[in-house]
Amino acid sequence: MKILFEDESILVIDKPSGLLSIVDGYDSSLPHLRSILEHVYGKLWIIHRLDKETSGVVVLARNAHAHQILNDQFSNRAIQKEYRALVFGTFPQTLNVSFQLRINADRRHRTRVDPIIGKPSSTDFSLIENIHNSAAYISASPHTGYTHQIRAHLLSAGFPILGDPLYNSAASRQFSKDLPIQRTALHAYQITFIHPLSGELITFHAEIPLDMQESLEFLNKN
Repeated sequence: MKILFEDESILVIDKPSGLLSIVDGYDSSLPHLRSILEHVYGKLWIIHRLDKETSGVVVLARNAHAHQILNDQFSNRAIQKEYRALVFGTFPQTLNVSFQLRINADRRHRTRVDPIIGKPSSTDFSLIENIHNSAAYISASPHTGYTHQIRAHLLSAGFPILGDPLYNSAASRQFSKDLPIQRTALHAYQITFIHPLSGELITFHAEIPLDMQESLEFLNKN
């Protein structure tokens, strides 16, 4: 795990894929961010989370005051986040998806589009690179923060994330089989927020992990 920044108020880390953000509801002995980091940094407060298989930037608070301020920024949608993903299909230059979402909508705990009782949600997507008319490397900027929002929005728009075991199609599953990345190809690339102590607008980013880089290279060569 890479430490991107630390001071008396916050800790910013680059979470590796495979590590839980919070304690597992079924097996509390599994390692998660606090169980690893609190041995070094003392008590930490979780402000936001990433799915276990998603890599990238996570911000933790180091005191209750910073926790409250950052929580307020998340509640007020004042924090900007950018993700990077590899998706199936030929992607447009820009795309906004604003389907209403219902979380925990089925037995597999998936988030589903539900125009009746779903909650308003919005994600802006932009193309970085289309690869041989079969896959694309894209940027995603969610304006709301529902569980699995980016994954559900992309599937509903016809561009499932490569390697995603829950939000996929038969074609995307088949296409993902030979890729170097054997997980959901989603990475929390960048976050921008107001520092809880200094009041400065600050940005941190985590470089694309090796498995995504290798998959990009593989797709471009094949």
